[in-house]
Amino acid sequence: MSHVAIVTDTASDMAPARAAELGIALVPLVVNFGSATFKAGVDLSTDEFWARMTAPDAPFPTTAACSPGDFKAAYDAAFEAGADAIVSIHVAGSLSGTIKSAEIAKAMLPERDIQIVDSMGASMGEGLLAELAVGMARLGVGAAEIARVCEERRSDIVMMVALDTLEYLKRGGRISGASAAIGTLLSVKPIVEVKDGKVETADKVRTRGKARERLIELVCTRPMERLSILHTTNAEVEAFRDQILPRIPGGIDPANVSIDLVGPSVGPHLGPGCVGAVALYRHA
Repeated sequence: MSHVAIVTDTASDMAPARAAELGIALVPLVVNFGSATFKAGVDLSTDEFWARMTAPDAPFPTTAACSPGDFKAAYDAAFEAGADAIVSIHVAGSLSGTIKSAEIAKAMLPERDIQIVDSMGASMGEGLLAELAVGMARLGVGAAEIARVCEERRSDIVMMVALDTLEYLKRGGRISGASAAIGTLLSVKPIVEVKDGKVETADKVRTRGKARERLIELVCTRPMERLSILHTTNAEVEAFRDQILPRIPGGIDPANVSIDLVGPSVGPHLGPGCVGAVALYRHA
């Protein structure tokens, strides 16, 4: 039986311990705080990122794609460990240059079977696809078929986040300062959706409580296989999980539900205090 290795990147927000348990290799994106440069998950943990992000007078962090060299190192390590093929699943090409780096690394290994998949999403939207790929690999499914199924199933994934403030979208250049000022004045809490490689506003409501209720309504429309509850250092995340679980059509096995802290690659665009959800719906 062939051995297929699964690779993803740190924009998946997959905890390193969980990735190690599943045998998933994580290739790091770059995070910059002023002149200080870090590799996410290598020399900057998620907890360290949030401590820096929320420190008084901290410079606003910027992110950059993984390097081709880091991808090649991950691919080489997988083959040296006995893999016959690799399925490499990444943050949407429309949101990051990461997948281009993966393609460059693949071109350096022309004799190897490396299947690259654009998740068309971010955070656990790619993480849940990577987990799905691991399950198939363990059953002996070949790399090309794993990649095909992941590309088919990515349309079954939705990610929504209720933002606590518009400030970080403004700092990251996603909205104008005037829009952010008006939003703060009106206490607008936008719900953003990441789907099909695009970040769009799913709705705007007036209070934090209403935003969470609306997010639950928007996400809990179909039966789910897996659910990731996202947060950006929000103390109420377990209460939010307890709110959402009873609303899922047909229910869900708690073993298929995780709480995931958003990391250094996605966190700068959301800011602290957010909650969200990534659902992998049952395939129609």
